[in-house]
Amino acid sequence: MYDKVSFIEITSDNEGQRLDNFLLTRLKGLPKSHLYQLIRKGEIRINKKRAKPKDRLMTDDRIRLAPIRLAEPNKPVPISDTMSELLKACVIFENDHLMILNKPAGLAVHGGSAISSGLIELARQVWPEIKQLELVHRLDRDTSGCIILAKKTQVLKAMHQLFKNDSLQKTYLALTKGYWPAKLKILDAPLRKHILQSGERMVKVQSDGKLAETHVRVKQRMSDCTLLEITLKTGRTHQIRVHTQHAGFPVLGDHKYGDGVFNDFGAHQGLKRMFLHASSLVFNDPVSGEEINITAPLDKPWLDALQKLA
Repeated sequence: MYDKVSFIEITSDNEGQRLDNFLLTRLKGLPKSHLYQLIRKGEIRINKKRAKPKDRLMTDDRIRLAPIRLAEPNKPVPISDTMSELLKACVIFENDHLMILNKPAGLAVHGGSAISSGLIELARQVWPEIKQLELVHRLDRDTSGCIILAKKTQVLKAMHQLFKNDSLQKTYLALTKGYWPAKLKILDAPLRKHILQSGERMVKVQSDGKLAETHVRVKQRMSDCTLLEITLKTGRTHQIRVHTQHAGFPVLGDHKYGDGVFNDFGAHQGLKRMFLHASSLVFNDPVSGEEINITAPLDKPWLDALQKLA
């Protein structure tokens, strides 16, 4: 609880970070909606001036905070030895400033109201000696594959810049319904994100949505479905899942945007997960400049699916 007016001095470690992202990390237990309300009312200021959530922080900036009552943050559930060993086995690349994991399907990347601990909270327990371990990007809970963690704030910002400049190539594998037409190589329907009353995010194709571009290559045709290799030119929420569904070929096991009959077809064969996998990453290390080219191996459910559907 910040029961009186307080001030935060910004150091070089946080230079360039957005005000809202910085405070959400700093003020654990503060709902995002309440934070935005405080900023809008002028209760949170930068260098005595009114601020906006997207304002970028500079070294030596002084943030003024009005008295704030914080909810008690969820305490992470102590990690089990089994989960600890599982996460350690998921590491497919590591150096002094980056770590890349092959995230299992079903594991959320961060905790929330219904999840006490996600991948990042668990990782901080497994590697407590790393003082600044942060997610560089996100993957949907049911998507498996490459996820990048940064060990230093400056590296986190540099990685965000790579994403912003489209200097990082991400490749996915997806099992989709039906016979994908060989000529259908680019999906570019604009996407708009909606927040339902329940707080759930839902993305729809809308003419006034944001630009989204997905590149598709047929990798293998199988029984009643197609294995696709997908690269993203933009990184919108649920982009692959919505674009493939809009094209008429939803991802197998996708219970939000998918086809119920197609999902039942998979379930009858023991395929009860979503088959979307972040298979590889290619980018230049922001510190050394060397190219990093990482592939996340497919897990057993994926290999079983390929065998059964072939």
